[in-house]
Amino acid sequence: MNALRKTLIFALAFCLCCSLAATTYARTFIDAHGNEIELDDSLEAYANFVLYGADNAARKGETNLGDLWADALRWFAASGTMNEYFEEDDVAAGNTEIAVDADHIVALWNGGNLRADVAEGKFGAEQLAEVLPYPNKVAVVYMSGAQLLEVLEAASQALPYCEDTAAACASFMQVSGLKYAVDTTKEYDKGEAYGDNWFKAASLNRVTIEEVNGKPFDAEATYAVITSNANFNGMDSSYMLKAAAEENEKSTITTAVVRDVIWLYIAGELNNVIDDPYADAQGRITIK
Repeated sequence: MNALRKTLIFALAFCLCCSLAATTYARTFIDAHGNEIELDDSLEAYANFVLYGADNAARKGETNLGDLWADALRWFAASGTMNEYFEEDDVAAGNTEIAVDADHIVALWNGGNLRADVAEGKFGAEQLAEVLPYPNKVAVVYMSGAQLLEVLEAASQALPYCEDTAAACASFMQVSGLKYAVDTTKEYDKGEAYGDNWFKAASLNRVTIEEVNGKPFDAEATYAVITSNANFNGMDSSYMLKAAAEENEKSTITTAVVRDVIWLYIAGELNNVIDDPYADAQGRITIK
């Protein structure tokens, strides 16, 4: 009997150790900055088709993954969910909600920050971490329509995509809440150099915004642009996002982690199933 009890105790202890070890390995991920982050293994969703982000897909043009990602960010703001994630200093200053109507909220996400496909079938937190291996947080920048147009002009400067322009095309913006067109038959009007791969726009002649949330684009209106802290701080070609953020004190970086927001959208709005309308890109961006 003692031998049997010892065997059972050993077996239970072994199983517990294996379980703990499996949990430890399954729930950690090393992000692109070398940080070890914990993953929530309880998160699970299903994609009925491939969501395209690998092989620089989101630098070349609109993709279904880009649509999904930008939709999640815009939903986060327009639904009011974002209101719970303002920093303490913002709350103390009365900055506790988006300061424009929902039809003036748009989302921009640079294609260089979509790094992997989400394969058809079941996926979890690890797959989203592979898509975005950076610890980005959600930010809001208030800007005029004219400034928004310049953001898109500068972001699209390296199109059309080719091997030589791949690095600069990282700035190309996937969007939600607006439709725009890029006429690549016209030369980008290069102004002052900005970083290693980009130039500020000396004039605006390649990009047109066709509509914003189903309404005419207004160059004088104020729009809330939902994006990442990296773009807020001027990453890639985002000099105008940085300048606009500095001009408007309500522009801010929230405490919300972007990957967590994507999961909130997938679970809360899509019931954990990626189905239509994300089978294909939705025609928000036209590249002529």
